[in-house]
Amino acid sequence: MKKPVLVIMAAGMGSRYGGLKQIDPIDSCGNIIMDFSIFDAKRAGFEKVVFIIKKEDEEDFMEAIGRRIGRQIETDYVYQDLQDLPSGFTVPEGRVKPWGTAQAVMSCRLAVDGPFAVINADDYYGPQAFRAIFDYLCQKGGDESRCAMVGYILKNTLSENGHVARGVCTVDGERHLAEIRERIHIEKTPQGAAYTEDGGKTWTGISPESIVSMNLWGFPKGILQELENGFQAFLEKNLTKNPLKCEYLLPGRVGELLEQGKITAEVLQSPDRWYGVTYQEDKAKVVQAIQALKDSGLYPQNLWEEQ
Repeated sequence: MKKPVLVIMAAGMGSRYGGLKQIDPIDSCGNIIMDFSIFDAKRAGFEKVVFIIKKEDEEDFMEAIGRRIGRQIETDYVYQDLQDLPSGFTVPEGRVKPWGTAQAVMSCRLAVDGPFAVINADDYYGPQAFRAIFDYLCQKGGDESRCAMVGYILKNTLSENGHVARGVCTVDGERHLAEIRERIHIEKTPQGAAYTEDGGKTWTGISPESIVSMNLWGFPKGILQELENGFQAFLEKNLTKNPLKCEYLLPGRVGELLEQGKITAEVLQSPDRWYGVTYQEDKAKVVQAIQALKDSGLYPQNLWEEQ
């Protein structure tokens, strides 16, 4: 079995944040969230990173992280392309939004030839999460029916500054994922949390202790074919309903495969706290948290200079 690689989804438009949030520094040394993820992944055992980016962001991305990270770990690049569609489909007029996280990962099908982990570019997951997913992939990544996910507690992943999207999970007694439902609009409330699916007309309460996916997955190579297989059905169902904004999301496709009995997904636990930047106002909290982690000795003050 080939050694696991890390895939980082960095093609998001960052529309709520107001810029290319993936390359915004979060410490005085110019490090960004991805630096910490790659640092943690490398010391967990990963030796290669595949970045998913948009072609038009390539130069900015290379300037911010690509060239210097390439000196620390083997890197490769794939592009999430609106034109990467099944035969017979075309991009709807006026569509600029990427097709979603499942199509993003699908774009790696020529660059990944073994088990792999997937993360978001703009989320901090913590070192133990990377150790857990790397160890899982080394032990079980050759089984094409087995996947894994690192779960987080919803209350630890909410923003004080607006809504977030989360895959809300049901976990069985053997720590396997029984169901995952993508909720694209969850907000913190005085009672805990609630989500809406109709633009805020109605709200449904949700336990702040719920386990959610932050898109830290461990997959066998075969999942790439399953993502490609499901894309056409997604387009047939959704293009007429919402041609400009419908998204083929990773938790949704994983949920379908679970229902079909094609895969199982083990839910791994990590005591690390998640941090993320969804809105510009979130950044100050992340900067403070990262500095505290450095001061505790978890990270060097400058990650790469001290390697």
